[in-house]
Amino acid sequence: MTTALELINVNKSYGQVSALDSIYLNIKDGEFFSLLGPSGSGKTTCLKVIAGFETPDSGTVNLFDEDVSYVPPFKRNVNTVFQDYALFPHMNVRENVAYSLKIKKVSKSEQDRQVNEILKTVKLEGYDSRKPSELSGGQRQRVALARSLINKPKILLLDEPLGALDLKLREQMQLELKILQRQFKITFIYVTHDQQEAMSMSDRIAIFNNGKIEQIDTPANIYSKPKTAFVADFIGTTSIISSKFANNYFNYSKTFSIRPEFIKIHNDNDQVEEFNIEAVIDDVQYQGSYFKIIFKREDLTLISFYYPNTSKQIDITLGKKYTLSWSKDNITDLDE
Repeated sequence: MTTALELINVNKSYGQVSALDSIYLNIKDGEFFSLLGPSGSGKTTCLKVIAGFETPDSGTVNLFDEDVSYVPPFKRNVNTVFQDYALFPHMNVRENVAYSLKIKKVSKSEQDRQVNEILKTVKLEGYDSRKPSELSGGQRQRVALARSLINKPKILLLDEPLGALDLKLREQMQLELKILQRQFKITFIYVTHDQQEAMSMSDRIAIFNNGKIEQIDTPANIYSKPKTAFVADFIGTTSIISSKFANNYFNYSKTFSIRPEFIKIHNDNDQVEEFNIEAVIDDVQYQGSYFKIIFKREDLTLISFYYPNTSKQIDITLGKKYTLSWSKDNITDLDE
């Protein structure tokens, strides 16, 4: 498969702050690839370096085997969609979408043909004459997508594009973005801090932390086979057991992660797994289809547990003591 983007040992600092530290990425043509991490982790800086809005202090940026490390943004075959849409407020939908074609001096008839086609694709037929202020957030985002996709870029960069939308609309747009990406068959590089968003949309994910990439993998492997404590804790819910605790209580020498769905809760006479401890209920969170129960030990170790709302109810009074257990087969060893 053709490589769309390769970053080789890319570094970028702002004063004493290292925003990108020896970053290596290899993204295949046609991938939906997400850069995921908390605020300040380096993901947006990485996107800006790819787009050409920032130049690396060192390292190489290759787009389809061409070194573009110091090539300006307008000479790179990429387009960027921003969270704030960046639409021209004085132009209507048709004028916004056709703007780049007009700059390229594409004929009026061809402009109309391409604009009609892309507006149909993003479900904005009939909105041609509306100004951005007359559109909903989701509609403005579709205009921004249409304006970028009409240029047929080899790579589309998306910087937190759904961050300003409410939950239901965000989920709808996630699905539509994935459908568009498959339809156009171009590489999407997507920046987000939303774990669910990255997990549901991406072919692969790079997890950023303090300017470094902690792990690159598929969503399934990121969740089930995290390499570090940061990745395990950042993606979904987990309980991280330190090597000291593991050695004292389980005669196990490594720090590990255990997901709540693999933990069993026991009454007095139940058979327990090889890893088992006693803990008291410290907090109960109602999540609709299940309860998220936080157990706590005297040494302050916290264990997260999911209890289905459809199960026979147990006593979930705060302070109630239970035995928790899990199999060694369900733990994931972590780098410290």
